[in-house]
Amino acid sequence: MQRPTRPPYAADPLRSRGRRLAEPAAPTRSEFQRDRDRIIHSTAFRRLVYKTQVFMNHEGDLFRTRLTHSLEVAQLGRSIARSLGLDEDLVEAVALAHDLGHTPFGHAGQDVLDDCMQAHGGFEHNLQSLRVVDHLEQRYPDFDGLNLCFETREGILKHCSRRNAELLEAMEPGGVATRFLHGGQPSLEAQLCNLADEVAYNAHDVDDGVRSGLIELEQLLDVELVREHWRAALDAHPQLTGRRLLFETIRRMLSAQVYDIIDATRAALDEARPDSPDAVRGADKPLLRFSADMRAKSTALKRFLFANLYRHPQVQATRTRAEQVLRDLFAAYAADSTQLPADFAARENRERACADYIAGMTDRFAIREHTRLTGKTLF
Repeated sequence: MQRPTRPPYAADPLRSRGRRLAEPAAPTRSEFQRDRDRIIHSTAFRRLVYKTQVFMNHEGDLFRTRLTHSLEVAQLGRSIARSLGLDEDLVEAVALAHDLGHTPFGHAGQDVLDDCMQAHGGFEHNLQSLRVVDHLEQRYPDFDGLNLCFETREGILKHCSRRNAELLEAMEPGGVATRFLHGGQPSLEAQLCNLADEVAYNAHDVDDGVRSGLIELEQLLDVELVREHWRAALDAHPQLTGRRLLFETIRRMLSAQVYDIIDATRAALDEARPDSPDAVRGADKPLLRFSADMRAKSTALKRFLFANLYRHPQVQATRTRAEQVLRDLFAAYAADSTQLPADFAARENRERACADYIAGMTDRFAIREHTRLTGKTLF
């Protein structure tokens, strides 16, 4: 079957920069399909089902987890990629892998580990996601990690401090960290995952926030992006109330943002006319984007959620207990490495081994370990 024409700015698995360790091509899959499949079968991916998004796993069966969030990002990403002619498999691979390095208890876990690791190189969850696929997964006889393509790894490393970028660049000159040192952008597929991530978590945090009772729909009507689509939903369906009205509002919000990204990106591509993925990388700002109007609306929604959901007293109380769990775990493992699994205990850098082990935990395993080691029950 003839392959459809690919725009020159889209990533092409036949022209990938390749893997760190060369492998024979797969007979039935592209390189990016192969990456996606390796990610899905990884241990770290399965753990995402019991890792927190905003609400802890035990607080309700219907709240988002890192796994359901990653699936939603992949769905949004593939939909937009198809309209723009981008490589859907690369988008899906990056979307499914982008949170593999997230700690238990969401951002609270990252902050605690970064604090515990300040004297030992710090902790960044994006860098940890790369570390998972480059080193920590142990599935194959010839290499550690998943040996993913450059383009997938580039997309996974969404942010990186200069200090860590310099360390990565020293190990891999001209590699995935170069843009953090010399400017530039990742591929359009990676840019798309960054934006799909934002769209997905804004929408599902609205849903989960209302479901939890921590925010009311009436409060959300102060946010323009919510208010305009709530009104449109009622204009089209005057009988709607309750959760159906909320779902229809969120559905319309998602559609509006997706169409806005497609239109704004097409306009940016028409103006820039990149003739290759490397031309995209050389741009001074992302070419895959919201319009200015939608960017302002999305930012206003994020600010609302930060003030009213992420900083809600009930969420903060849970965060405080989660922070204590992880601080106690780090202290216990750092003081007595025999409490770590043998392969972690055998490493020379004990602190990094502690951080790697804790970052890989699910929420409920971290709670069980904390009880085992301290005798305390905080949840």
